[in-house]
Amino acid sequence: MTDFLLVRHGETVWHAENRYAGRTDVPLTDRGREQARSLAQWAATADLTAVWSSPLSRARLTAAPAADACGLPLHVDERLYELDFGQGEGLTRDEMRQRFPQHVAAFLADPADHHLPGGEHPRHAAERAAACLADIARDQPHGRVLVVAHSTLVRVLLCHLLGIPLGAYRRVLPQLHNAALTEIRMTDDTTALLRLNAPALAAAPALP
Repeated sequence: MTDFLLVRHGETVWHAENRYAGRTDVPLTDRGREQARSLAQWAATADLTAVWSSPLSRARLTAAPAADACGLPLHVDERLYELDFGQGEGLTRDEMRQRFPQHVAAFLADPADHHLPGGEHPRHAAERAAACLADIARDQPHGRVLVVAHSTLVRVLLCHLLGIPLGAYRRVLPQLHNAALTEIRMTDDTTALLRLNAPALAAAPALP
C-alpha cells in the first residue's frame, strides 16, 4: 500500500491567459513561488518518504522546497511530463478556435479520441504516468510520496487508475488547483481516491 500526494505545479506566467502549456518550459509567477513555499510548509510535517517531479522547471521548482523541507532528495522522471498539446501549445482556446475550429470542437466533445492536432494521445500519457507510479510503489511499498506534475497529466492518470472513461476527464475533473493536494492510495490491484484539490496548509491529516 502506497499513498501518493499528486500536486499540480504552482501558477505560471501563462496562467492568467489560460494558455495551453504542455512541454513548453513556462516559468512560475511570484504567486507560483509562494505556492511552492506553502507546499513546503505542509510537507515539513507530512511524513513523506519520497518526492518526485516532472522535469519541467515549473514542477521542479514547486517540488524542490518541499523536498528540502523534508530532507529528501528530489527525484525527476520524464514519464511525469505534461502532455504535448501539439498545434495547441502556447495558444488560448479562442486562438485555437480561429486556427483549427473543427479540431477544437471535436476535442471539447471527446478530448481523448480527438486530442489536439499533433499532440500526444492522453491514453499514452496516462499509461506512462501510471507506470511511473507503479515503479515508485514497488520501491516504496509502505510509502507516502509527493508527486509534482501537471494538470492534464494528473487528470488523465486519475481516470486511468480509477476506471473513469478517459474521454470524460475534462468533465469529471474540470480543474486541479495549483499546489493543491490530490491523494490516492494504491495497492497491488486497486486505487482509492482519498481527497481531491485540498489546499496544502488546510489539508486534514493523513488518513489511516
